[in-house]
Amino acid sequence: MLLSLLVWIPVVGALAIALWPGEVNATRARQAAILNWIGLVVVTGAIIGQFDPNTQQIELVESFSWIDRLGLSYSLGIDGLSFPLVVLNTLLVGIAIFSTNEAISRPRFYYSLMLLLTSGVYGAFLAQDLLLFFLFYELELIPLYFLIAIWGGVRRGYAATKFLIYTALSGILILAAFLGLAGSTGFASFSYDRLRDFAIAQASAPDSLLPIATQLLLLALILVGFGIKIPLVPLHTWLPDAHVEASTPISVLLAGVLLKLGTYGLIRFGLGLFPEAWSQIAPLLAAWAVVSVLYGSFAAISEGLANGDMKRLVAYSSVGHMGFILLAVAAATPVSLMGAEFQMVAHGLISGLLFLLVGIVYKKVGTRQLSALSGLFNPQRGLPVIGSLMVLGVMASSGIPGMAGFIAEFLIFRGSFPAYPVHTLLCMLGTGLTAVYFLILLNQSFFGRLTERVANLPSVSWLDRAPAIALSIPIALFGLQPSWLAYWSESVTTALAVSTRISP
Repeated sequence: MLLSLLVWIPVVGALAIALWPGEVNATRARQAAILNWIGLVVVTGAIIGQFDPNTQQIELVESFSWIDRLGLSYSLGIDGLSFPLVVLNTLLVGIAIFSTNEAISRPRFYYSLMLLLTSGVYGAFLAQDLLLFFLFYELELIPLYFLIAIWGGVRRGYAATKFLIYTALSGILILAAFLGLAGSTGFASFSYDRLRDFAIAQASAPDSLLPIATQLLLLALILVGFGIKIPLVPLHTWLPDAHVEASTPISVLLAGVLLKLGTYGLIRFGLGLFPEAWSQIAPLLAAWAVVSVLYGSFAAISEGLANGDMKRLVAYSSVGHMGFILLAVAAATPVSLMGAEFQMVAHGLISGLLFLLVGIVYKKVGTRQLSALSGLFNPQRGLPVIGSLMVLGVMASSGIPGMAGFIAEFLIFRGSFPAYPVHTLLCMLGTGLTAVYFLILLNQSFFGRLTERVANLPSVSWLDRAPAIALSIPIALFGLQPSWLAYWSESVTTALAVSTRISP
């Protein structure tokens, strides 16, 4: 029952914090959340100990019928595609809790929502039933809405409502695709394994059991639904607003793990369930990837040249970097899919680090506007340690060798080039543009003469530095020893790539 523990421990913790009798101040609520997270770490460690990366099968399966009339079963499992993301979620939840303001207002509600959000993410990554996935996918929507709407910035209501509308539309499209797939196949259940076997069988059959037009329609619903979550251009407009208005811990979770629900869903339910249709529209997906990468990069450069918001610039960088994953999945080669998995984890670590550091700058200086910042690298009166960590994060995001970002992008480009050489070269241009907009950020805010407005800043405590350092370590380790991450997913991504290339 390890997987169920992972899903339900946060729910029990959320209820305990919310319903505990008497007064619960911010310190007590924080301690309860940390204790809950320690339980998640222990369970995650037990899963790591039992997980076999050499098998292509779903492991640690827990399954029983739930609502027969709907064909809904409570079915959880984990494989090399979901395992790294589950571990990433455990890490980033801890980072979010420790980086939360100790004097947060309405602490009971805040930590309860954060734990419910955590449960929804775990459940979505572990669900082996399409309807169960949808339920968990929607579960994370409401907590995140309140976390932005209550503890966000000046325009938090607008940003939260925009996020709610976009994500609700995403869920509707995904549910329609799942219902359409089950109805078209005539299955009485939504079992992923059964639908996956059906997809492989029909892809290798002389006469497709499911008309290609139906496949393309259902796949289009999945692409748009998960494209909103990733997000891909032009479905991305909710993301910069959500990041700018969200508090730092919520931005860490949003960029680090919640966006990965979109890429994970695209691989698991798009590529996995529609290999025949996928092979037909793959060139269009590769072109879509190029548009997202270049648009995100140029939007970030524009934000930097306009001396705009540091957080918005980093948010646009996420749009560009998530486009790399779409290119890899469009190519669907063993190396590119390994790169997609690597990029999901690397981007989660790197974006989490960048948003943490931007949050510290805002906390100490009182502004994120590049026009108001200068000289923060000053060793006596600035933020030199934060500047050093920012340089590390920027180097990793720009694909500098020795960092996790380089390995991820190299695998994606190496695996995608044989299938889509022109598209790959254009996406490689996006990597060069990443260096441009992050150099603008560094030059504007950390280099130059220290202005009076940002002189003699309050010192950064080790409590503030520790989460950023904790993220910096795996970024460097996976860059120097990528096999420590690739080892867990190689079997599954290779099998997925082979099955996708079956000719109809």
